[in-house]
Amino acid sequence: MQFPVQARLKDGTPVVITQATEADVPAFQALYGLIVQEGWSYPHQRPLTREETYAYWFEGKTTIGAFLDETEANTELLGGFYLKPNWPGRARFVANAGFMVAPHWRRKGLGWLLGALMLRHARDMGYRGVIFNLVFSQNHIARALWEKLGFVTVGVIPQAIVNDDGTCQDAIMMYRSLIADPGCP
Repeated sequence: MQFPVQARLKDGTPVVITQATEADVPAFQALYGLIVQEGWSYPHQRPLTREETYAYWFEGKTTIGAFLDETEANTELLGGFYLKPNWPGRARFVANAGFMVAPHWRRKGLGWLLGALMLRHARDMGYRGVIFNLVFSQNHIARALWEKLGFVTVGVIPQAIVNDDGTCQDAIMMYRSLIADPGCP
């Protein structure tokens, strides 16, 4: 798959989706800080430093950002994802991905667009499937999106997540195959 990709959201907003670089780390840090503070989709309990953001979102990963396509300097990060092998060696053909969409850009089709592009990119990179290891059970929007994109629940880890108020929720593991023939080559 070739990046950048130009697209329009449901409301007609033009976006450019491109491979992120180290120069984009501050934008990812700021957006991820907002996502972490929401507390319902990622395990971190506090915003990450620049170095931690680089390690979590960029190091050893393919990182893709969706930017507002209004100028040549696409500076507003609307969302993004990373893609990496979930395991090493013989199991490196199953990818893991992480996603985020800025709160004011949700419900405009960006999550679906990023998810569809990730699946295509993962297939082009030679992955045989994609797994999400930690989908918060109470994150109904993400679960519905992944199901719409063909993911199925393959496991539940009971009470794996302790919410800020002390209550617990399950972690859902979701998987999507990327191959037509499930047999090994």
